[in-house]
Amino acid sequence: MRIGITSVFVDDQEKALDFYTRTLGFGKKTDVPAGGARWLTVVSPADPDGVELLLEPDVHPAARQFKDALVADGIPFTQFAVDDVHAEVDRLKALGVEFTQDAVDMGPVVTAVLDDTCGNLIQLAAMKD
Repeated sequence: MRIGITSVFVDDQEKALDFYTRTLGFGKKTDVPAGGARWLTVVSPADPDGVELLLEPDVHPAARQFKDALVADGIPFTQFAVDDVHAEVDRLKALGVEFTQDAVDMGPVVTAVLDDTCGNLIQLAAMKD
């Protein structure tokens, strides 16, 4: 058993696709109609056949309540691994990305938290050598 797809709830799939590809640097993998929405996934260019991230519409009321509660408490919905959190924060800030937590040394890991513009907080993390 392995993880093939994981999801992040988004308030606007087109806006999410733009942010996750043009800003974060993921590549679009799948984009097909799915009812009134799209089955829309992105992948890391470093692993194009790896785990896909489904940009899933947050149309279910519970999804929106869940997202709102996490953001209100400052809790990231998911985490992305990066090689250098400080460098990634600098790169993304130059692109206008807003962070709710700048790079912080947490002992064995460095983390930062960004706003994905689609209703989620996303944590960036790098294990220290």
